Amino acid sequence: MPKESFLVNRINSVGFAFKGLFLLVLTEASIKIQLVIALIMTALGFYLDISTTEWVLQCISIGLVMGIEGMNTAIEKLSDYVQPEYDEKIGFIKDISAGAVMLVSIIAVIIGLLIYLPKII
Repeated sequence: MPKESFLVNRINSVGFAFKGLFLLVLTEASIKIQLVIALIMTALGFYLDISTTEWVLQCISIGLVMGIEGMNTAIEKLSDYVQPEYDEKIGFIKDISAGAVMLVSIIAVIIGLLIYLPKII
């Protein structure tokens, strides 16, 4: 079988990534909630006319929260596949993964407050 070209491999990779994004949004309640929050914050950003720097910070925050949530979901799914029964070590791994989501979420909320509180008050 002939080896696929670099370009074909890249196109296939992008396709798999979009498929993963689609599956993540369709199947995970937490991502759906985060997507709604991201849309609300984006609408608020347009309404309050935030600066370019504030947009950058907001976009990075949204991307980090949703990206880390995706990784958390992948870790949970893989852990459940590898060990379907309760396992203390798997629970520890899943807790750490969820903690990473919590950490970036707290930072995102702080960034949101720094951007929007002065405009609302």
